[in-house]
Amino acid sequence: MSNGADLLIELDNVRKSYNVGQPNETEVLHGLDLNVRRGDFMALIGPSGSGKSTLLNIIGLLERMSAGRYVLQGEEVQALDDGGLTLRRRSTLGFVFQFHHLLPAFSAVENVTLPVLMAEGRISSKHEQHARELLAAVGLSRAMDKRPSELSGGMQQRVAIARALVMNPALVLADEPTGNLDTASSDEVFALLRSIHAERGTSFIVVTHDPRLAARCDRIVELVDGRIARDEVVPHG
Repeated sequence: MSNGADLLIELDNVRKSYNVGQPNETEVLHGLDLNVRRGDFMALIGPSGSGKSTLLNIIGLLERMSAGRYVLQGEEVQALDDGGLTLRRRSTLGFVFQFHHLLPAFSAVENVTLPVLMAEGRISSKHEQHARELLAAVGLSRAMDKRPSELSGGMQQRVAIARALVMNPALVLADEPTGNLDTASSDEVFALLRSIHAERGTSFIVVTHDPRLAARCDRIVELVDGRIARDEVVPHG
């Protein structure tokens, strides 16, 4: 059993139903137990409809679970109101999606600072410098002031990764972060995630359909029909 101080997330008997009380009520997560430790680099895999996105949304405080217990950095979050959930999400979690969701009228550095603007209402020179340092760290030193339309798909996803890191989250949730990229760009982006993990100790949960990428994670959790079918450590020779 892990030391409690090492646990970032504890999920106990988590259930999620949609259309509750209606004739078409459907339970999509059936009593999941899952711990995420500090420093985990986890792949979340499973067939379409297995509940991966729902689970990621619950962990990301974007959806509420129907039943169960969720402890995030020692705090039970199920009792928090919407404002409390928003504050916890901003302070603890970063998000990378399959589609980068960059604002086309904003430069790369302006896109990276957006979470700060939303949280604090202004961008200080310190924040902008931090954003530029992150863009340099993801290999975009020469593209900081370019707009998304001037960047390749892989470069746009690198901007999205820098944006996910700007608030120094303990955990980054990446939902098919390479799903919209060609193989070469996909490998580059995944290698970048691994290097961030190694250098910063940031925890990652990566949803992927690519078994090649899953095999390069440290842990694989497989969902099937709303239940965890496998949770194993990946040996790296």
